[in-house]
Amino acid sequence: MIIDKYPYQELKKKNIDGSRRYLTPDGGKLPSVTTILSATASEEKKASLDNWRKRVGYAKAQEITTEAAGRGTRMHKWLENYVLSDTGDMGQYGSNPYSKQSHIMAQEIIDKGLVNCEEFWGTEVTLYFPQIYAGTTDLVGVHDGDEAIMDHKQTNRPKKREWIDDYFIQMTAYADAHNELYGTNIKKGVIFMCSKDFEYQEFIVEGNEFDKYHQQWLKKLEEYYTKYI
Repeated sequence: MIIDKYPYQELKKKNIDGSRRYLTPDGGKLPSVTTILSATASEEKKASLDNWRKRVGYAKAQEITTEAAGRGTRMHKWLENYVLSDTGDMGQYGSNPYSKQSHIMAQEIIDKGLVNCEEFWGTEVTLYFPQIYAGTTDLVGVHDGDEAIMDHKQTNRPKKREWIDDYFIQMTAYADAHNELYGTNIKKGVIFMCSKDFEYQEFIVEGNEFDKYHQQWLKKLEEYYTKYI
């Protein structure tokens, strides 16, 4: 159940020169966090993704990507229903096998991750840092006694911590925007992850590690605005 602690508002989006931008109340037309991370990805990371596509075949790669995106969308919807519900009920999945899979994944995240959240302040929360960037985080609230930015992730297979640096950088970007807009001091990010085979993982970034990823985010911002704007 949501506690209306902050006046979150949804931002409109608009395609400008082939890029999706968030339209902010101060007149900004801002790139998303994910757009900035994609534009500033290392050549090694870009090559790795392209090599995977070549290895499995472009058609198969697109099929895998589309299936994962659909699964993630359904899982996020179940979790949103849970957070918004007064009864903590996600709803019923019916006879759809794909919906059932996403429902079970969401339940794993609830039982092993969200159970440790004392408060939910908002779900699918749109945030922006005035005149610089914007984005949407899955969840904001209190996790194990700490104010936190939280995201739900689906995965085809379990991840190693060293594979998901961009997720941690993303957390610090959302925290920075929330702190700027609402005067908070969020310095914790939590990623709740479940694989399609229902293996749950949880990754927390805080303390010195949070500061490290925040510095990486600032460098990426500088690179993006130097090269692309």
